[in-house]
Amino acid sequence: MAATEPQPQIKQRSPDDSTYDVDPGRGWILFASILLLVAGALNLIYGIAAISNASFYAKGIQFVFGDLQTWGWILTICGGAQMALAYGVFAETEWGRWGGILAAAANMIIQFLAISSHPVLSVMIFFLDVIVIFGLYNYGGRDRYNLAG
Repeated sequence: MAATEPQPQIKQRSPDDSTYDVDPGRGWILFASILLLVAGALNLIYGIAAISNASFYAKGIQFVFGDLQTWGWILTICGGAQMALAYGVFAETEWGRWGGILAAAANMIIQFLAISSHPVLSVMIFFLDVIVIFGLYNYGGRDRYNLAG
């Protein structure tokens, strides 16, 4: 007689068990990293354009300190930092989360101060930064798995 093989045990699930792991913050993290990348790219492009005295900026704008090239350098540096931090946010690191929040907050201030050079774009990027801060603060941490319920 042949020996019978043991039957594999099937895990019994209760009706409440989910069929997949829920990560409620993954969409917000992806959204915030893409927005940081886009805002950083826009800041980088506009910063380089301001450094080179491009003609699409309004002429004769008065700044509190510095000139158009100074704001161009500030936008370029902030844009490069945002693009670098977008990787940290996408990789779900804590330094990326808090760095992304700080970069978005700094960018909000920069966009508010540079509103006279490109008002519509500054207001749009300002509100994109508000969304980035909301997403990263509420859903970017390691404890977001507790939100699944």
